Amino acid sequence: MGAPAHILPLSILIFLLASFAPVASQKDGIEIYSFTLDSRVTSRFAHTTITSRVVNKAEEAREAVFQVELPKSAFITNFSMIIDGITYPGEIKEKAAAQEKYSSAVARGQSAGIIRATGRNLEQFQVSVNVAPTSKVTFELVYEELLKRQLGKYELMLKVQPQQLVKHLQIDIHIFEPQGISSLETESTFMTKNLADALTTTQNQTKAHIVFKPSVAQQQKELGKPDTIVDGTFIVRYDVNRTSAIGDIQIENGYFVHHFAPADLPMLPKNVVFVIDKSGSMSGKKIKQTREALVKILGDLKPEDQFNLVIFDGSVTQWKPVLLQASAENVEEAKRFASKILAMGATNINDAVLLAVKMLDDSNRKEQLPAGSVSMVILLTDGDPTEGETNPEKIQENVKEAIGGQYYLYCLGFGFDVNYAFLEKLALENGGVARRIYEDSDADLQLQDFYQEVANPLLTMVKFQYPDNTVELLTQDSFRVFFKGSELVVAGKLQPQPQVQDLLSAQVKAQSHTQNFTFETEVNVEDKEKVFQSPKYIFHNFMERLWAYLTIQQLLEKAVSASGDEQKSLEAKALELSLKFSFVTPLTSMVVTKPEGQDQAQVVSKPVEADNDQSSSFSLLAQMPISASRRGFRGPVQRFPMVASRPPGLPGPPGASGLSDLTKRFFLKSGPPVFHIDLQPDYDEFYITLSPDSFASSSLPRSKSGSRMRPFNVPAASPTVSMERDPHFILLRNNRPEETMCVKVKGSSQAPQNLFSDPVQGIEVTGEYEGSTDKFVWLEVSYRTPEVKVYVTQDSIVVTRGNGGRSSSYQWRSLYLSMPGLKLTLEDGVLLFSDSDKVTIGLVALNHPTPALQLFLSDPGHFSSQASGVLGQFYQDLQWDPVGPSTVGDTRELSVMGKTYTVTRKSVVNFQGGRDIVPPPKLLCWYLEQPL
Repeated sequence: MGAPAHILPLSILIFLLASFAPVASQKDGIEIYSFTLDSRVTSRFAHTTITSRVVNKAEEAREAVFQVELPKSAFITNFSMIIDGITYPGEIKEKAAAQEKYSSAVARGQSAGIIRATGRNLEQFQVSVNVAPTSKVTFELVYEELLKRQLGKYELMLKVQPQQLVKHLQIDIHIFEPQGISSLETESTFMTKNLADALTTTQNQTKAHIVFKPSVAQQQKELGKPDTIVDGTFIVRYDVNRTSAIGDIQIENGYFVHHFAPADLPMLPKNVVFVIDKSGSMSGKKIKQTREALVKILGDLKPEDQFNLVIFDGSVTQWKPVLLQASAENVEEAKRFASKILAMGATNINDAVLLAVKMLDDSNRKEQLPAGSVSMVILLTDGDPTEGETNPEKIQENVKEAIGGQYYLYCLGFGFDVNYAFLEKLALENGGVARRIYEDSDADLQLQDFYQEVANPLLTMVKFQYPDNTVELLTQDSFRVFFKGSELVVAGKLQPQPQVQDLLSAQVKAQSHTQNFTFETEVNVEDKEKVFQSPKYIFHNFMERLWAYLTIQQLLEKAVSASGDEQKSLEAKALELSLKFSFVTPLTSMVVTKPEGQDQAQVVSKPVEADNDQSSSFSLLAQMPISASRRGFRGPVQRFPMVASRPPGLPGPPGASGLSDLTKRFFLKSGPPVFHIDLQPDYDEFYITLSPDSFASSSLPRSKSGSRMRPFNVPAASPTVSMERDPHFILLRNNRPEETMCVKVKGSSQAPQNLFSDPVQGIEVTGEYEGSTDKFVWLEVSYRTPEVKVYVTQDSIVVTRGNGGRSSSYQWRSLYLSMPGLKLTLEDGVLLFSDSDKVTIGLVALNHPTPALQLFLSDPGHFSSQASGVLGQFYQDLQWDPVGPSTVGDTRELSVMGKTYTVTRKSVVNFQGGRDIVPPPKLLCWYLEQPL
């Protein structure tokens, strides 16, 4: 018999994390009577002011909390509170000086968490102040950011969360782009049909004005109740005209900015090695999403590209001995290999990356890489190195020496266990960038989107040149590579001249794989200055601030990969500019002062990506003491009885499938799971089994007591109301209810079905039917103009803009996306595609009796004579037999495309109103079963 198991103390804590929304509400006596967001975008530089005015209607003092979210890329430039006519401004200081001055506040923890990361693109600012009865407070926050062009669009994101009905709620966005605005779209996660009337967009050649101003009635979630529906993100995406290959130079108040994004250039061939972590911690959903993304990415390779795969855990495996051409046969073989990757083992980053570099070296030495091609390594990992070379600094040194400036290294850090600072330096030292992949349902899309950003190199060795003695203080003016859909930006100051400088000339030199390019231009300084003299659309001296913003960002980026005196020098320059232009950067802090008698100091410090953390809205937290040894616990299997009440929403017996995914989160850095969960039938008691295999305890977060912790999500309960799920499609014909058809498909098919396509309208709908479950597992709607593709499953909606454009994933909650020629609205569980001159398409994700996707069509008069497909055929020359009685049970015959069908008059579930109507309404239609 083995030695008796030693029982270790273990506790299960169930906790609910508060949301990051503003906490002030009318029931507390604090009323927000005005909440405005004013954003002015000039030449991609955005200046946003958030103003909140509150009044204390209680009979005693109350705490008012100003809490907003802003983009991570933004720098706060000003914050102030006006209380009883007195202004209390924020003061920006060097970080150490601010901490020292208010050390007592820091010691009490008052400086922590005023700005914190709250998601992929946002961080939170919060300040609170006591307000006397009947007193008013005005909060004002200002931040600035340079909008970055990614996959062909600039994006301005505003978070709107007043958390109560507001008498005066307004979003005002002015965009001024002298190059001309070529496309403009708005998106919101809270917009409804009722709220859509509060949104107006006006646009001319160079200016756009977007106003969202809902009344109190429009804001109400339910009539007569104080809850607001305005809670989410409001996004504006746009692009500009590009008439000149050299781009556009703009000048204001002695500073200039040069935007460079030439179009219609041939793509450079690329040589890429994908390095994929398959260690134990990648097991479960991570490796599944990685496989799915990799299969899609491999399918996007172009025939002229070369590629290979390296997978690693404690050991390293290469798919093929050498790089292969991305022929259809090689890509399909690589997809089959990628789809079978399993996760287990440790993490040997050093050997994996060095092997990838060696592959490129070997091909380069044998002159197998096309002239002018771009060579890159894309690394995906979710953890620290635990096998082979484990010292991050030594790995960075090894990789930098091996690459020698010849190739690009891009590092993707999956989740929050990863050492992001290590990956960031590794990438920046080798011409690439690092990106965190958030462990969400759309992680596969995040991977695909990142790949799209670097998938289409257009130019290499790009160098901006200006005549001697004409400009100074240039930002970065040479770039190793330029990708399609991005933009290179150079800013600087015009040198003072004895007399006014009339002309500024510029030259950009670059290389493609077939030729060298030289782009040239010359602009009139005085004419360019006149462009920005309208105070309505710009904030003055914006160009100097744009230059400072860009300079600080680049200095901080260089400092990441520098060391010693060089790093100190770069940070000193960035600090000087941060203080001069009043930017809250990672090197500065803002001290927020308050009236006498209140907490005297709160210190605003900007987090960096490496400091980010992420919490689930609902988690179970397992907590236990772990050996201080780096290798963690070793010993026999141990089983701990746990007693806990069933969490709300946790599915009951029989079976324990509801927790099957939970065990997948507890994976070792090498070997099998750390924990195994055994559920008793009544869910009141379950057991956690501790594996004897070692794991890297250093990757687990610590509790306050110092023990290691790992959260895992608890699935939410599903409603249990039954709903009939027949038919699959409802087709309105000629706007005549008596001809409405309901179509249900039958049979089994291994291939996606063309449901309908209309080349004249530029619309195509496809879907995959699963005969065994009698449902469509996915549907996809594609438009030619605007170029957009929407892929839906029962769980999510994925919108992809343009060919190779950015993809965004949404839940079946609320969505409003407006672009020229198409509007997408999601309300009450119905996703509606509409435009004044297009067929209207509706998609619904029903839950019962089993999950399924349904589709309906209206406005059929817009179909052309070329419509075709399983559904499209019924909009051709359809012939009915003579009209007779039309009561339930009657049958008729119809003929279309040379086929005759028998249809039955039937009462079916009408899902066009959404999935939340109980009981579901009924619809009389002519019912047809269509074999595939």
